Amino acid sequence: MRPARIDLLQAMPVFGAIRDDALLRLLDHARVREVPTGGSFFREKDPADSMFVLESGRVAVVRTWHDEHYVLQRLGAGDCFGEMALMDLAPRSASVIAEADCVAIEIGAGDLLQLYEHDPAQFALIQMNIGREVCRRLRAIDDLLFRERMDDTPIAAEILFRANP
Repeated sequence: MRPARIDLLQAMPVFGAIRDDALLRLLDHARVREVPTGGSFFREKDPADSMFVLESGRVAVVRTWHDEHYVLQRLGAGDCFGEMALMDLAPRSASVIAEADCVAIEIGAGDLLQLYEHDPAQFALIQMNIGREVCRRLRAIDDLLFRERMDDTPIAAEILFRANP
């Protein structure tokens, strides 16, 4: 019987077209994180070297500006976050706060390194998929910024909501 986590991962753009055996290798080394309502997976500016796949629950992705917290987006089961860390290893650009009890799979840079050592082609495909996902998000933000500039209409309300973390 095929594990449910394999199906969860393969339904996501980041792991699309990745073979079952490669995903099983990743899952063998991945950690499962449980975060209660109100807890955080990580905070803005924390060191970063892993991504998360949300199995259950709901989170808010939050940025801070002048001591105010703003929700950039809300994510649910089947969504991933933190994947930029696997590309640039820079500090976290936002906080991720649990709005409900959460269970997530944490995949670290070391987990991907082990996959690279075993199957460079599957590793490369994951890296390309992450790059595509980051580019998709960049295009969406570019479009919002362009519309704001051309329409001279503020669109901040489309992407930012006050938060209470």
